[in-house]
Amino acid sequence: MPTRPLKEVIAEREFVCVSSDVPVREVSRRMLALNRSAALVTEHGVLTGIFTERDASFRVLAAGLDPDATPIGAVMTHNPQTLGADKPFGHALHLMYEGGYRHIPVVDRNRRPLGVVSARDALALDALDFGAELVRREEITVIL
Repeated sequence: MPTRPLKEVIAEREFVCVSSDVPVREVSRRMLALNRSAALVTEHGVLTGIFTERDASFRVLAAGLDPDATPIGAVMTHNPQTLGADKPFGHALHLMYEGGYRHIPVVDRNRRPLGVVSARDALALDALDFGAELVRREEITVIL
């Protein structure tokens, strides 16, 4: 699992991508519709920031800002750490742990977003491995 390239982790997964002038409520609705915990913010197709559930809680709600009047660009994290699609998932997990964040945008060499990897993805991959292990054990039980 840790050596799996990020392009496999994010393969065929939709992600939220918006420009910096979109209001917080609209971005949050898009995140909800896709069941995503982060949105990537771009200008002219190039990544400029990331907005997460934590940003919504701490930078908008706790600050008393109006989510209909606040543009995402005012409350996003600017210039987030990014990784290329060929980097191993373990490298992303290490950066998230060291940096204290839960999401890393995956970009091409021109900083155009390809997707988002999250700490939650580690649980999903572990669950797949666990499921495969259960099937193997069941097969062994049948043979014995």
